[in-house]
This record gives sequence, C-alpha cells and structure tokens, in this order.
Amino acid sequence: MKDKTTAINTAGLLARLLLGGLFIYAGAVKVLAPAEEFAYAIETYKVTGPALALRAAYIIPWLELYAGLLLAAGVFTRFSAFLCGAMLVFFELLLAQAWLRGLPVTSCGCFGSGGSNSLPFEFLLNLFFLALAYPAFRHGLFFSADKGMGRERS
Repeated sequence: MKDKTTAINTAGLLARLLLGGLFIYAGAVKVLAPAEEFAYAIETYKVTGPALALRAAYIIPWLELYAGLLLAAGVFTRFSAFLCGAMLVFFELLLAQAWLRGLPVTSCGCFGSGGSNSLPFEFLLNLFFLALAYPAFRHGLFFSADKGMGRERS
C-alpha cells in the first residue's frame, strides 16, 4: 500500500512540475517578446478587437508565468493547478472555435509568435497538458512548499 501511495504522490509531483514548467516557459517566452506579437496571434482567433487583444497580450503572459512558478514551487498548489487547468480549458475553447470555423491561424500563440503546429495537433497537445492538471491538483502536494509549511489543504 505504501508503494502505491508513493507512486501516486510521485506522479502528482511530476505532473505539477511538468505543468508548472510548461506555464513558466510559455509565459517567459511571451514576456520577453514584444506584446504586439502575441496580440496579433490573439487577433487571428477573431474573438476580440485589436485593443482588447493588446491588453490580453500584456496580462496573459504574466498570469501564465506566475501560475507556473507557484505551481512548480508548490505554493497554493491546488489553486495554482486549478488556475492552470482553467487557462488550458479557455485555450482549448479558443483553439476549437478557430478550428471549427476554419480560421487561418498560423501561430496559436502558445509559445510566442513562432510557427506552430496545426490547430488539431495543438488541441490534442493541450488535452495532454490538461490531463496533467488533475494529478497536480489532487496529488501535487508531495514535496511542495505548502506541505513544508503545514498547509496541506491549500
């Protein structure tokens, strides 16, 4: 029984680190680039105008970066995992509507303005990342700052 608990806790830790690292990387790449590049990627989804896209381009990368840092460190672990999962659901909805509408999205904006994969591939990849949110949320307290501080129900 102890081996099963250790395996589950280790899986939660790995999911937390992978998902946190993904958000750190995605946020950092966009923070270091001009916001206008990401704003253009947001505009290609045809759900907002240029002004709102630019505002989102200033906010989203920092939100991704901080959520990833908190999750990887295990600070407010459950909230951080939930926030990352919620952002992934939102990103999935954006990808799905663009895919269904046949929009010519050449860069999903996920990791900066560089080229990206097809929308169906990005959608499936995000499903994998979304699947990491559950074990990070449920079992991600192993070797976390929350557990070290005695906040095991964050």
